[in-house]
Amino acid sequence: MAKREFILQGFTTRTHKDAIAQLFEVPKVQRVIVSVAFVTRSGVELLEEQLRKHAANTTAFIGIRNDITSTQGAKLLLDVGTSLHVVDTGSRAVLFHPKLYMVKGATAARVIIGSANLTIGGLNNNVEAGIAMELDLSVEDERTVVESIEREFDALATEYPQHVNVITAAAQVDDLQSRGLLVDEMATSPPKPNNSSSAPSDDTVPRIKLKVTPLRRKLAAAKKAAAKQPAAPPATKKKTKKGASVTPPPATGVAYELVWESKPLTRRDLNIPDGDNTNSTGSISLDKGLLPADVDHRHYFREIIFSALSWKPGRTDTVEEAYTKFQLILKGVSYGVFDLRVAHTKGTDSAAYKQNNAMTRLSWGPTRDYVGSEDLLGRNLSLFRDKADPSSFVLEID
Repeated sequence: MAKREFILQGFTTRTHKDAIAQLFEVPKVQRVIVSVAFVTRSGVELLEEQLRKHAANTTAFIGIRNDITSTQGAKLLLDVGTSLHVVDTGSRAVLFHPKLYMVKGATAARVIIGSANLTIGGLNNNVEAGIAMELDLSVEDERTVVESIEREFDALATEYPQHVNVITAAAQVDDLQSRGLLVDEMATSPPKPNNSSSAPSDDTVPRIKLKVTPLRRKLAAAKKAAAKQPAAPPATKKKTKKGASVTPPPATGVAYELVWESKPLTRRDLNIPDGDNTNSTGSISLDKGLLPADVDHRHYFREIIFSALSWKPGRTDTVEEAYTKFQLILKGVSYGVFDLRVAHTKGTDSAAYKQNNAMTRLSWGPTRDYVGSEDLLGRNLSLFRDKADPSSFVLEID
């Protein structure tokens, strides 16, 4: 009789990442089928070791045209050597949505069917449900289930040739992105607040504490930004009927890049006093946070992220400052756009610099009453920069 296990990721310590990795322990792996709606690079990375080892026997079916599956995720599946099929329903209203992972061995097959996509959320961070089964191929009923899974997926490309396509080269992935069927993780959509408010929130629900430690995806945009940046291409000019050249204005607010994430926020970060004798700084240090190891945060913010701002001498000889616009989003609610001060301590000879402390700080200013809330403790602050207007930013705590 088939062995079964229920996984309720988050409310139990068992994650889909660990459960799926265990599927590959079936003796003499002969075939692997992965079918998911959404794929991101960070999700593939969690199972990269197992997929590379058995890539020659692995077929992946992934949904596209869903505003989540990414170019980077699809390319990594190609890079590890899987046989990659993309499923395009031709409609955003009808998604390819089955989540199934099967590893078939010589005498047994292991299967997980549930809600977990090939993303960092699906495999670890989200609350997800799934059933893990081990099927004995010597038992007719159990073998029939495995054969039906193989048969149905093997028939997809033949029965739906316009919708199920085999991808064999990175150029094909790039073409899908150019047609809007895959998203670029380097150009994230701006955070989409549920609503807006002008007063501090009375929503005091804290972030849920699950039994699984949340994972954070690598900050690819920061790694790219830390390298020497090529000069921006000249703007395309359009000609009027009279022949005059006109440069179209940039489309601001369309695409943002995630350029920094904090570690879990503390009372000091949010200016929440521990007691009557606690002095509040009124600002947050833009420190290493979750930046990649090869990005030097002491230079990153001033020289890369805020390089487009108009910097002026600050309140002391060692400090320079600039003001720019930040939209504030807390727990899915937008509280508007604020003009906030960014200060940077110059020089490389100070003790603080040599100790790798933060050299750049963001003053909370008029947002202080919004962020000084106990229910924001332990959350992460994300800093987004407008790709068309590098002087425009979004601060999101969620």
